[in-house]
Amino acid sequence: MLLAEMREGRSLSDQAARLGHLAQADRARAGRLALVTLRHRNRADAVLRRFMQRRPRPDIEDLLRLSTVELLELGEAPHGVVNAAVDLVRGMGKKAQASAGLVNAVLRKVSTVTDWSELPVQRLPKWLRSPLVSTYGADTVAAIEAAHQAGAPLDLTLKSGAAVEGELLPTGSVRLAGTPQLSALPGYEAGAWWVQDAAAALAARLLDAQPGERVVDLCAAPGGKTLQLAAAGAQVTAVDISEQRMARVAENLARCGLSADLVVADVLEWQPATPPDAVLLDAPCTATGTIRRHPDLPLVRDGRGVGELTSLQAEMIDRTVQMLPVGGRLVYATCSLLPSEGEDQLTAALTRHPGMTVIRPDFPGIEPDWITPQGGLRLRPDYWADRGGMDGFFIAALRKTA
Repeated sequence: MLLAEMREGRSLSDQAARLGHLAQADRARAGRLALVTLRHRNRADAVLRRFMQRRPRPDIEDLLRLSTVELLELGEAPHGVVNAAVDLVRGMGKKAQASAGLVNAVLRKVSTVTDWSELPVQRLPKWLRSPLVSTYGADTVAAIEAAHQAGAPLDLTLKSGAAVEGELLPTGSVRLAGTPQLSALPGYEAGAWWVQDAAAALAARLLDAQPGERVVDLCAAPGGKTLQLAAAGAQVTAVDISEQRMARVAENLARCGLSADLVVADVLEWQPATPPDAVLLDAPCTATGTIRRHPDLPLVRDGRGVGELTSLQAEMIDRTVQMLPVGGRLVYATCSLLPSEGEDQLTAALTRHPGMTVIRPDFPGIEPDWITPQGGLRLRPDYWADRGGMDGFFIAALRKTA
């Protein structure tokens, strides 16, 4: 089971290949069930504690959590959920079969619960919640947690002239309702759009690539920003260390009828043949801004390694500044909520490189309170709460003046 593998530290994305034997519809359903179970894990545990004196073995507990979420969050028919769970237990080996009666009895009681929606939202683990409360305050973190539990709608970035039915967001992305099958949407085969969270799309918009400009996209995979830059008419070189992930960039470019030079290389070792006009650095980070779409992240990580990541980000910034000619532009971005991967990095970079100046965001849809005193963009999942939120990001644009 996907949930069982997480106890060994494997994220859901790491396990994607395990579902390869399933039909597409079944694969999608399994993924959605795992995601919604993780978003409501604490609520499910609170309900289950009412009906059990002690915790069952881990695989039985995972099954009970999933079934509880099916019953109380998804509103599935009780007889179907209970019967399916009992059948699964009976197929899990002789030791598990002894729990069939327990599973049957507990889930029948769970199906009568009426206060599910009143239970507290899922809290972040202490390793992440504590620094966020120190930075943003308890009320804001509670709002972020509510956004995480609500999940993430599907956002598209459209090529010029394309149209897709959905909500046009103030920054230009289009937000779709529900969970549509992407390949069935108008414009998919024609490459009229690509999937990209509205917050992630702002990095390339802040770079403001012009037709004919030489632009480098560092840590480019899976390629949303590369597509944006190419669609703007820039001459794009996309660099990423992963050959497998870069293959996805190539696929996305081909579908959308766009072109870029793709380079598989270590950003810290690669050097462009000609100084670029601009560089977009979407640096490796803790990805703590993406929990609304990756609810497994807080469970498979424990906060260790943040120091190594921030050091790597600083090295990459220094490398990028070295690539740029005077007048060249840099956009630094991380999908993190931690200031150590955002505001603090910008402060340190400006100290190390006094010839770099910040370009304040100035384009439609940007709200004033998103802009930090330094002139960077701090985006949070609780922004646009009435529209479905956005991923957490820090984005800053700089120009090399000396």
